[in-house]
Amino acid sequence: MGVRIASVEVVPYALPFREPYVTARGTLERREMALLRLRSDDGLVGLGEAVPLSLRGGPTLERLVAELEGLGGRDALDEPTLRGGTVALSAPARCAALTALLDLRGRRASAEGLTGAGEVQPVECNATLVAGEPAAVAADALAWAGEGFSTFKLKLGVDDDVGQVRAVREALGRDARIRVDANAVWDVARATRTLAALEPYDVELAEQPVATLEQSAAVARETAIPIAGDESVASRADASRAVELGACALTGVKLAKVGGPEQAIEIAELLPAFLASALDGPVGIAAAAQVAQTLDGASGPGERLAHGLATQRLFASTVAAVECELRDGLLHSPGGPGLGVEIDEAALEAHRI
Repeated sequence: MGVRIASVEVVPYALPFREPYVTARGTLERREMALLRLRSDDGLVGLGEAVPLSLRGGPTLERLVAELEGLGGRDALDEPTLRGGTVALSAPARCAALTALLDLRGRRASAEGLTGAGEVQPVECNATLVAGEPAAVAADALAWAGEGFSTFKLKLGVDDDVGQVRAVREALGRDARIRVDANAVWDVARATRTLAALEPYDVELAEQPVATLEQSAAVARETAIPIAGDESVASRADASRAVELGACALTGVKLAKVGGPEQAIEIAELLPAFLASALDGPVGIAAAAQVAQTLDGASGPGERLAHGLATQRLFASTVAAVECELRDGLLHSPGGPGLGVEIDEAALEAHRI
């Protein structure tokens, strides 16, 4: 059933990073995004968030804002309409709209007393280590470990990839789980050569070492390190093809990249998956946390993967008065209705662009 929409508000804003975010795709000083507020005709407000995948050639912030503002011309919205292509939206904008509907429906159910009181389980997260000089990356890893993290994701593809992994392994010991992510910048030869050099360091997985599924399949045949998708697995059809080719043993899933929560779950039905942040703000992280809880609930304890949703730690500030909390390497969802996120209006205005 559609939700009758009284108003649509889109607020572009930016959060600064504590330190520059450095990957093989480039460097970011701040994360630009757009907050979506859908107000229903009964006065409830659902929150969504669109992030431009700017280091991956995705739509610009200006385009996302325009797409979302275009929803203001509709009297009602529902999930089949948004997913079916009737409304022309890029994946990040569609994710924002679907997230806002999810939040709005959750808030309405709570207002009507229809939600249960079941305990919400926190989700385990990996630390995210930006590329850098090996000693600095190792020091960063130790700081994350001091906050309770036991899985560490290293951004590679810049300089001295092997040196960074070696330094982190030596700093953390053998019990830590280490992942690597080259953001698809390697070719097959370099990926094969680098992963061979990394095998002695007990790497849990290599995320998107090369650009295509065919290339991933070629690399997977030459390494003992499990290959995970990311950019190359953006739909259920991609996941099916990845399985057919033997390209990936698992995949990371970003809600903004695949177009929303339901699409993420569809991918996970075919390929073991963990949720990853697209450097989302508080609304995007809360939505991804709910999907991660769904995936964790469908798998046994020994099959669960740490999720890449601890990136709020990378930001110097927030626009939320209430949001997910990181404690002891676990992401705890807010306890309120819907996504549970509440916006700090003064902070949002201060970060508006």
